[in-house]
Amino acid sequence: MLPEVLTVRLLVLSVVVLLAVVLLLPTVRGAVQQAGDLDRLRAELAANQTERERLTVELDRWDDRSYVEEQARSRLSYVMPSDRVWRVVDPDAAGPDDVDPVTGEAVDAGPVGTSAGPGVPWYQSVWESVQVADGAGG
Repeated sequence: MLPEVLTVRLLVLSVVVLLAVVLLLPTVRGAVQQAGDLDRLRAELAANQTERERLTVELDRWDDRSYVEEQARSRLSYVMPSDRVWRVVDPDAAGPDDVDPVTGEAVDAGPVGTSAGPGVPWYQSVWESVQVADGAGG
């Protein structure tokens, strides 16, 4: 009779343990998942606080007049009235001087679009170049 009682007790104990596992498993799984979410959110909070501190330092820099002037000079190419400005142009990007950028044809020396010759007075050449520049056409 002893083996029968042991088997019944073992069966009841097994059912109780199984029932406890079935009831506690979702709770334990939820707790582990929430702990992982909490760790992830803490890391995200730390990253956001670091970003906030960086942006606060950046914002405080804009209260300094010299920093604002430096940014205006570097980003917007602003200059102070007393500054001497030099702008360097890449000669390869500018192209040759003796070619018209619109037509691509060679340009002769002298006033453009005028009938300047050896017998034409200088003031007539100047007047014709003014008319060409104005769009009157001569």
